[in-house]
Amino acid sequence: MPQINFTDSDWDRIERDYNAWWAGQLDRPLVVLSGVTADGRPRRRNGFYGFLSSYPPDVAPEKIVRDFVNYESQRVYKGDSYPLWFINFGPGILAGPLGSVVNATEETVWFDPPAGASLSHLKITMDHDNYWWQRILAVTRAAVDAVGDRVQISYTDLGGNLDILAGLIGTQSLLFELIDRPDLVDRAVADITRLWIEALDELTPILLAKCRGTNSWHSIWAPGTMYMLQCDFSYMISPDMFKRFVMPDLTACCRHIEYPFYHLDGIGEIPHLDYLLSIDNLRGIQWIQGDGKPPAEAWIDLYRRIRAAGKLVQVNVSAAGALEICRKMGSGKGFTFAVGDSMTPAQADSFLKEISALR
Repeated sequence: MPQINFTDSDWDRIERDYNAWWAGQLDRPLVVLSGVTADGRPRRRNGFYGFLSSYPPDVAPEKIVRDFVNYESQRVYKGDSYPLWFINFGPGILAGPLGSVVNATEETVWFDPPAGASLSHLKITMDHDNYWWQRILAVTRAAVDAVGDRVQISYTDLGGNLDILAGLIGTQSLLFELIDRPDLVDRAVADITRLWIEALDELTPILLAKCRGTNSWHSIWAPGTMYMLQCDFSYMISPDMFKRFVMPDLTACCRHIEYPFYHLDGIGEIPHLDYLLSIDNLRGIQWIQGDGKPPAEAWIDLYRRIRAAGKLVQVNVSAAGALEICRKMGSGKGFTFAVGDSMTPAQADSFLKEISALR
């Protein structure tokens, strides 16, 4: 199996700088470059599926690990990059062990409610013997056992409370139930939050058996429990509904997790930002502007709101956009820039030198 070229001293540097960033003591942004290869060309997947749910059931977890290592070994680590593996079974995969029908292709994963599902008859329980949960545990364990001392293995994408509930009863049905039977929704999301925390707690000791810390479906490393919370369903609801049905879940999760972030997914979630910024334990906001919207560097006023509230920021951005944000903000302090531009090592070094001069 190819080698992943990242040493203990490299990890010591990552721990030092990320810890300083979390503490507000790093006077520059974190810069994670995911597209650096020896020749500047994109990595070849060679059979490795981004959605691990696309692997047939008879493919052993150890084969999936080998495919990942073949893919990851093509990277050159520059800036604040480090080896990481997002255990990606699809966004909101916890809906599967809670009763949804999971559908997967190499390109996407989606969830259908079980036949005859309705909120009035819904009993939300966790089936620990469910194929998807057992598969998640098996792949996570195999990854940690094989490369956890060199690669940060992530939590899988458990999903947001209303996102999971939509997978159990259907999106349209849930939209009506929020209005017609909100008390039943209150009860359902409380059950989901409790089971979500239990699922996270089952994964945590597996990860920390060899990994130095944790991360979720993104590039932010933390020395303790770290998760990118979300509720993509909230794009479709009012701030008052967000306050009632989502905030209790987020508040509970932020109390439970040491380094919680929130995935602010598009302009439809901006009306909820003040509620999010009011959560004391929430460490930061990831902003995703969405397809067809202005690029990441165009949202300076939004970043100023987040930073003024004392929260950190993560954005997916081009190299040029990261430089522009630093110039317009006056500093990149408190930011993590996830830069996916294809680069050679020399091009990466030149960019890092340029952004370092702007801090």
